[in-house]
Amino acid sequence: MAKVSKNSRVGQRAANAGSGRDFVKVVKSVKDPKTGKYTYKQLMIHKDKVKEFFADAK
Repeated sequence: MAKVSKNSRVGQRAANAGSGRDFVKVVKSVKDPKTGKYTYKQLMIHKDKVKEFFADAK
């Protein structure tokens, strides 16, 4: 089997636009104000909205 170059895969991204490869798992730690303990919020979100997800807590 021949290797596929990285540059050839870049051209296929438009064909994979509706696939699950555009989603990433993000984990954010949230501190409870009463107890001081941390909990972790995990979500699968679109990779374009990652910065918005982490900016909401600030």
